[in-house]
Amino acid sequence: MNDAAAVTPELVAEHGLTPEEYQRVLTILGRAPNLTELGVFSVMWSEHCSYKSSKRWLRLLPTTAPWVICGPGENAGVVDIGDGLAAIFKMESHNHPSYIEPYQGAATGVGGILRDVFTMGARPVANLNALRFGSPDHPKTRHLVAGVVAGIGGYGNCVGVPTVGGECTFHPGYDGNILVNAMTVGVAPADRIFYSAAAGVGAPVVYVGSKTGRDGIHGATMASAEFSDDTEEKRPTVQVGDPFTEKLLIEACLELMATDVIVAIQDMGAAGLTSSSFEMASKGGLGIELDLDR
Repeated sequence: MNDAAAVTPELVAEHGLTPEEYQRVLTILGRAPNLTELGVFSVMWSEHCSYKSSKRWLRLLPTTAPWVICGPGENAGVVDIGDGLAAIFKMESHNHPSYIEPYQGAATGVGGILRDVFTMGARPVANLNALRFGSPDHPKTRHLVAGVVAGIGGYGNCVGVPTVGGECTFHPGYDGNILVNAMTVGVAPADRIFYSAAAGVGAPVVYVGSKTGRDGIHGATMASAEFSDDTEEKRPTVQVGDPFTEKLLIEACLELMATDVIVAIQDMGAAGLTSSSFEMASKGGLGIELDLDR
């Protein structure tokens, strides 16, 4: 598709890229991107996927120790807990989606970190959460609390992973946007951890999970943008969860992991096929060919 002429400053802004970032795209490519390439840069450089404004602070956190098997850079963290076992865990926010559509936003937040954990080879055993809502007398608070709590509990119950702990605070500072932090912990053999770096030439890439719909499109850029008066119009960008399919996916992946057929495995995050395929190829120092018509 050669539609470089269609890329206007307005379209660049709609994709969440600043003029400076777009200039960097031009430098990298040596030409103007087409619409597909603009979309790739948009999601991969979004705050949600790249942590471009927060990574400088995240790097200040301690991430190495004798018991740390895997620190930042993979789907989840891995810590040796002795007796040949490892704890695999991930904590992630789903703030914007939960404010726009509290039930599905919170539910898919749980679904996302469950995938991160079992993708590393662990069976998820527990969910936790840390929530921040606005003032109790704010007109949206009751609606948001009810939806978020139901979404977190409902998704975990359907998958069969209990919520074992959490904490909640109300403050007027969160009237305009709540915080929904979800966490999953899993257990795996310490010598059977699975990573995302692709290896070998000509290996097939298998894409499995729920059916792809029109929900969740532009989810990564939505989750990275500031809210405005058109917040309610962004409801279609929130993914609709499917916990029953994810339960099947957990069991299927763990069964495959008991064999030697998986070279690398990557969770499908907010940027979908774009982020998962690019990340696997990049970490392995390889390229990847995708035939989207098949």
